[in-house]
Amino acid sequence: MKKLNILKFTFFAITLFSLNSISLFAQQIDNSKSYTQFNALTTITNNGISIIPTFSLGKPAGIVELAVGKRFTFEPQFRFSLEGKPWSVLLWGRYKLLKKEHFNLNVGAHPAVAFKTTTNTIDGVTKEIISSHRYLATEIATNYSIIKNVSVGLYYLYSRGLEESANKNNHFLTFNSTFSNIKLSENYFLKFNPQIYYLNIDSKDGIYCSSGLTLARKKSPFSLQTFVNKIITTNISTSKDVVMNVSLLYSFSKKYMLVE
Repeated sequence: MKKLNILKFTFFAITLFSLNSISLFAQQIDNSKSYTQFNALTTITNNGISIIPTFSLGKPAGIVELAVGKRFTFEPQFRFSLEGKPWSVLLWGRYKLLKKEHFNLNVGAHPAVAFKTTTNTIDGVTKEIISSHRYLATEIATNYSIIKNVSVGLYYLYSRGLEESANKNNHFLTFNSTFSNIKLSENYFLKFNPQIYYLNIDSKDGIYCSSGLTLARKKSPFSLQTFVNKIITTNISTSKDVVMNVSLLYSFSKKYMLVE
């Protein structure tokens, strides 16, 4: 596998396709109604899994994700173990660059801090030490709706570690799909999100597959989700063959009209 050549070609292909789409289909913004959207998602899980599913906390975790805005959104994410120790903080800024009937293109960037707890023994006394690593990241996300409730997309994330001990160059490229509103009964439905992805960390790489299955009830803010990640091939030493979890989710969404 020609690692970086494949990655660069795919990234530039996404970028060129997106820019071409923008030039052909200029977005017309509807200013007839002014409002601000506020969304919140809280997750409690038996095993915290990162945005890159190869990495997990390995213990129960809580995740709080907020989003405020309309076309440009500010989306902070706070991740922590249920022991009360910090896991990571991400401060996303995202922009809906293109929104058409069947095709969406979003871009985003964030600073982040990842925390790691280690133990150290000094003079016979063992203490826990929480260290931090800073990252800067950017993303491109595309989504194409094939038919109602079925869509596919490409997602690319690049992050750069700022500390000497952090991974310097991290490339995460996914081909994902979504099958939503899979009806089980009048009140219950499923959402299925399989994906295959390529991960490159400082020239070590791997190919993985993962999938999420969500059970939800109409008009209920609660849902139940299970997630599984599996190695296809990799030489990244920290990768586990199988990573999985079960999570309880609570979502909240409101629109606030701007009053002049």
